[in-house]
Amino acid sequence: MQEYKHSVSLDIAKCKGCTTCLKRCPTEAIRIRDGHAKINSARCIDCGECIRVCPHKAKKAISDTLADMKEYKINVALPAPALYGQFENMSSVDYVVDGLYKLGFDYVYEVACAAEIVSAYTRLYLNRQDIPRPVISSACPAIVRMINMNFPYLKDHIMPILPPVEVAAKLARDIVMERHPELESSEIGLFFISPCPAKVSYVKNGFAGVKNNIDRVVSVRDVYFELLEVMKPDENPTELAKSGMIGIGWASTGGESSAVFNDRYLAADGIENCMKVLEQIDNEGFADLEFIELNACSGGCVGGVMTVTNAYIAQARLNSLKRYLPVSPNRPDTSYFPDWIYTDPDVRYDTTKPLSEDRAEAFRMMSDIERITKSLPGIDCGSCGAPTCMAFAEDIVKNETNADECTIIMRELFHEVLDKRKAQIISEKIKKTGDTPAPGKDEN
Repeated sequence: MQEYKHSVSLDIAKCKGCTTCLKRCPTEAIRIRDGHAKINSARCIDCGECIRVCPHKAKKAISDTLADMKEYKINVALPAPALYGQFENMSSVDYVVDGLYKLGFDYVYEVACAAEIVSAYTRLYLNRQDIPRPVISSACPAIVRMINMNFPYLKDHIMPILPPVEVAAKLARDIVMERHPELESSEIGLFFISPCPAKVSYVKNGFAGVKNNIDRVVSVRDVYFELLEVMKPDENPTELAKSGMIGIGWASTGGESSAVFNDRYLAADGIENCMKVLEQIDNEGFADLEFIELNACSGGCVGGVMTVTNAYIAQARLNSLKRYLPVSPNRPDTSYFPDWIYTDPDVRYDTTKPLSEDRAEAFRMMSDIERITKSLPGIDCGSCGAPTCMAFAEDIVKNETNADECTIIMRELFHEVLDKRKAQIISEKIKKTGDTPAPGKDEN
């Protein structure tokens, strides 16, 4: 299996070795070693939670830049609907689309348009009787990766329809190729404007094990500041936007679910809340629901760590923009499913590693982990460099750390040694003087 390429990185020079990220990482991918954080690549899902909570700004998301546009003859912008919520006092999405053309893009295909297409096919898919329920949205790459790592029995519940960003890229490339038959596909650059690092990793690694249509991913934050230079709020922009209420609504929690037109759904955001929902589904909860929408970022995509504006302010701005838009101007022929809209559910990320390739050895190691865990304090303080006592026990068994890293045990041992030393001093003093020290009196 090829190495998974991540988009969350650590700047060791800025890391102080505090345990903030350690305690908030949903997959226990972080350890504190040698005075600074260390990210386990096999466990990281690029959700960006460590970026969000790090007080020292030691974590950052890696993405491409607009300067990469020079590598292609034709450049296409794929703006995520979350981009629209970054600007204040904006009366129309046309300002953003027009601004992207002013930045040098030759074409703009809104991901919100593709979201409306995916919504239509989702409604058709949910009408089937032969599918596992509840169906879990595949739109958030962090959630998909989380399921495949920690909840393998829920794999079949993931909706096998391409997410909007991939649909937008496929349709955009087809359009450009049709208009420019003289060009090779490699001469066309598709730039996705992303709100989160999980989607950057999605592009780097390919979805369902195959190369996708997106060539570059730039952050909403970077594009936002570039757009501020070219957008003219006092001028009426050219009417270029083609998305509606449903597509733009995907940027916020509940937007995808409301487009299903089915009341039997659940929409949750925030990686910790999403984990709780997945645990309940895994325990056969929510059996009466049809659809589950999970967003790793609080507030939905507008809460991504590669955005600028507060998630809930952006959400309010999007609600204002939606008032004057049609419901869904992008409606595909839903009398059939095109082959390209499907993904292969059998080919997905799976980077978790067993304790040992030898089953007997793995069982022995698991037994050792349980035994060591019982001997630990069980307070999950994180001072050992692991997020929980069980994780610390696993690290010990895997020879990644030593038991003496537990400060609680070491403190108890210190006091035990100190008490023995005190008793020894008293005994020696009695033998020397024949006197017994009065209670509370300094033995020294």
